[in-house]
Amino acid sequence: MTDNNPAVPVNFIQNIITEDLKNNKNGGRVHTRFPPEPNGYLHIGHAKSICLNFGLALANAGLCNLRFDDTNPSKEEVEYVESIKADVRWLGFDWEDRLFYASDYFDKFYEYAVELIKAGKAYVCDLSPQEIREYRGTLTEPGKDSPYRTRTVEENLDLFERMRAGEFPDGSRVLRAKIDMASPNLNLRDPVLYRILRTTHHRTGDQWCIYPMYDFAHPISDALEGITHSICTLEFEDHRPLYDWVLDNINIDYAKDVKSRPQQIEFARLNLSYTVMSKRKLRELVEQQYVNGWDDPRMPTISGLRRRGYTPEAIRDFCERIGVAKRNSVVDIALLEHCVREDLNQRAPRVMAVLRPLRVIIDNYPEGQVEWLETDNNPENPSMGTRKIPFSRVIYIEQEDFMENPPKKFFRLAPGREIRLKSAYIIKCERVVKDEQTGKILELHCTYDPESKSGGVNSGRKVKGTSHWVSAAHALKAEVRLYDQLFQVENPDNEADGADFKAHLNPNSLERLTGCLVEPSLADAQPGNRYQFLRQGYFCVDPDSTKETLVFNRIVSLRDTWAKIQKTEKSG
Repeated sequence: MTDNNPAVPVNFIQNIITEDLKNNKNGGRVHTRFPPEPNGYLHIGHAKSICLNFGLALANAGLCNLRFDDTNPSKEEVEYVESIKADVRWLGFDWEDRLFYASDYFDKFYEYAVELIKAGKAYVCDLSPQEIREYRGTLTEPGKDSPYRTRTVEENLDLFERMRAGEFPDGSRVLRAKIDMASPNLNLRDPVLYRILRTTHHRTGDQWCIYPMYDFAHPISDALEGITHSICTLEFEDHRPLYDWVLDNINIDYAKDVKSRPQQIEFARLNLSYTVMSKRKLRELVEQQYVNGWDDPRMPTISGLRRRGYTPEAIRDFCERIGVAKRNSVVDIALLEHCVREDLNQRAPRVMAVLRPLRVIIDNYPEGQVEWLETDNNPENPSMGTRKIPFSRVIYIEQEDFMENPPKKFFRLAPGREIRLKSAYIIKCERVVKDEQTGKILELHCTYDPESKSGGVNSGRKVKGTSHWVSAAHALKAEVRLYDQLFQVENPDNEADGADFKAHLNPNSLERLTGCLVEPSLADAQPGNRYQFLRQGYFCVDPDSTKETLVFNRIVSLRDTWAKIQKTEKSG
């Protein structure tokens, strides 16, 4: 690997790795890990961490482990484990044979805890959780020693063994590291290493009733697996001294070929506008049924984005564009949508779909006649070829493409006016049929110009408007779900305003349109297939589709606010 390798992203973490390789640190190895807790579904913020950890390993001829931090069984489920595996694979990454769980090391964690007790560096504490917080002190005041801090090694060993044996109730005792209650870093004020928790673990069953804390299990897991660069988000920066303290004070059983220990490096997590990134809050939305499950297309979960129709390529592109920083910031969701549009613009076939149909009868077109007209699948990608679409006497257009009394700059259909039908003919509105009681427009009667056929001799006749359409006799029924942002405010996670984040939910985040019609080429469309509906946006086939009715989710609209912002900035 060289510094000018274009596959290596330029960021401060890569610079650290490059320097380590230059100095042959870690024996020239690069080994990272992605360590999710299986207590919920992954979201777009985790996608950034996945891309970073696996990406750095790939770029530096290294390895990346997938390790589940399953040290809190009260909130963990096998469902989450399987969903995380599926998400990582979908994003395009492979941990090969390097799938691990923190629970793989439960025996080791216990042994190292006993080692700390024997060295006089850990003790069993009987203070309640509330009392531990009170004794801890504040950022400006030192903590005070627990009255149990002076227990003898023998007493601590006995109590810890009895904790493991299940003699004491949950929450009655903990094992704490004996570090420094006056440390300016609160994380070093005798942090808890183990707690009593009687909950069946999804892998170890009821074998254990005490479980290690993340700050104890994480550095040991990294060391046991030979991790060289342990990449965490910024909230763990103040925990790094504890990470190092744990490794400094135990005799790690390193693998034979590993001569160095892991280094923790922190980076800024992803914060996205109009989105919450807390798994706890996302779980709340699911459990209180504000959304329809973890894979609801409005959710920022990877499974939700996948169901909505986002592509893994677009998400990886987004993660690369936002880069890796040392300071937290909020990324405009418009950038993510821009990446999706750029990707789909090249790969999504163009099709015609009418979301709010208006019936049009072409009076001078022969009854019973059907023409199969040729149209391109994607003008941005000619290699995708063309397809045939049926044209007949009765068609449907969008309701919004007709106005009985149009304003000056309305260039669609109106009484006495003409429009071109995409890849077909020019038609002229001759008569409007309304419901006599309500005045609602029921249908239009038009005429067509036979010489204006698209691609024909006289197809060059100019009209200002072009509309998409579907043949009434051939169209397929569809339901279309139009999704908007789940929250109405840019920062719904801001607790400074005192409001519950759910108070910012957008009541119009989902609009269901039934009675929609799509062209017959979509008869074999499968869940996950993506299309551009002409003039409407990008859409994905939803798993709710049936043989009778296709269901489509709008991925993104065609309007690209990010591209407009960038254009304005460049011109300015």
